Amino acid sequence: MNTIDPRPFYTRATEQAAALIKTVRPEQLDGPTPCTEFDVRALLSHIVGGTGRIAVVGEGGDGLAIHPFAEGVTDDGWAAAYDEVRVRVLKAWESDERMTSPVRVPWGEVPGHAALSGYVMEIVTHTWDLAEALGHREELDPELAEFALATARQVLPDSRPRDENTPFDTRHQAPEGAGAYEQLAAWLGRRPLDRA
Repeated sequence: MNTIDPRPFYTRATEQAAALIKTVRPEQLDGPTPCTEFDVRALLSHIVGGTGRIAVVGEGGDGLAIHPFAEGVTDDGWAAAYDEVRVRVLKAWESDERMTSPVRVPWGEVPGHAALSGYVMEIVTHTWDLAEALGHREELDPELAEFALATARQVLPDSRPRDENTPFDTRHQAPEGAGAYEQLAAWLGRRPLDRA
């Protein structure tokens, strides 16, 4: 697993996600996303709920006991809900000890830095999903996608079969000259909406 400290990447990734979530308009909430089982509203629910799960893991609790979807958030409350949980998760993961301590995540027991690297991959990927849904793909930070792609290649190599327990579809070939986000999306079985 990547040994680079994932905390600065995670912080930047949450800032990027928060800025994008603030742009969502009510009429976009029922729109499709590249994550085919989610419309925009369900994707936002998963981003907020999943971040809550990561906060509990960082605080030393059982993240698997936390439902990875937020409930009871009003259509105009997603930005505030994400900001609240984002502050909590950044505090939960700020200690160096948390980076080396084992934590339990959906894919097993791993050191904290490995878990948080996986969560960088998740939030960066879901931010791309949201950017695609909203038509804002050109505004994303490519360095975050490069970190997430390196993590994805380590945790989901071609040698590891993807089944119903893997939250990502089978990898497909990214187009020639694809940028880091499109490569990440392809590695995780996603396609841009205009080529879905």
